[in-house]
Amino acid sequence: TSITSAKIQVNGVHLHYQQTGEGSHAVLLLPGMLGSSQTDFGPQLKSMNKQLFTVVAWDPRGYGKSIPPSRDFPPDFFERDAKDAVDLMQALKFKKFSLLGWSDGGITALIAAARYPNLIHKLVIWGANASVTQEDVRIYNGIRDVSKWSEKVRKPLEELYGQKYLAETCEAWVDGISRFAENSDGNICQQLLPDIKCPTFIIHGEKDPLVPQAHAEYIHKHIKGSRLLLMPEGKHNLHLRFAKDFNREVENFLR
Repeated sequence: TSITSAKIQVNGVHLHYQQTGEGSHAVLLLPGMLGSSQTDFGPQLKSMNKQLFTVVAWDPRGYGKSIPPSRDFPPDFFERDAKDAVDLMQALKFKKFSLLGWSDGGITALIAAARYPNLIHKLVIWGANASVTQEDVRIYNGIRDVSKWSEKVRKPLEELYGQKYLAETCEAWVDGISRFAENSDGNICQQLLPDIKCPTFIIHGEKDPLVPQAHAEYIHKHIKGSRLLLMPEGKHNLHLRFAKDFNREVENFLR
């Protein structure tokens, strides 16, 4: 089946999304920082079971092809993304759907699952955190300068955004997410985790250089009945690097 690409107006912005498959189980893929449907989810859009699932991957406002507006990071940017994501799926006429969130998209998915329990069927997150520690801030500052990124990671994003937008938005993201460290316990959405009632699957790469494993363990502990899978060779982008294993695990969970 082909992958269609379109835009739809949601909450005053035109959100871009890609859609494929004709299965009865709708799934929304939520990208990470600076991410888009195109750069973050190629193997999922291509290879997830199109008979079982209707797969939608979106570009949050200010990312990918959902520009304008430019991306900004007010204190509630995760809450805003969660509302946009859910409203997008409702605008596309999906009554109930599952969420697959990577990194920042995982945080957004946690918030959405807690805030809209009647709409979310199942939840899968990987490379996500519910709080920001001083150690995390140190890691974020280590990626602040995009010119120091590996060419493999940087190049597709430079092609998508241009050098200036990529560099400025990455710096703004580091500042925006680091602000959570000033909250009590560095809280982003810790208090919402017990409100998540849908079946939840947490995947974590044991070699993830960006998100320490303690974050995955904390989320697992605070979402009742959740399942945690550790991938010994997985890094932050385990769904791309080990796409076949990842897709199989996720599909089995979603069935």
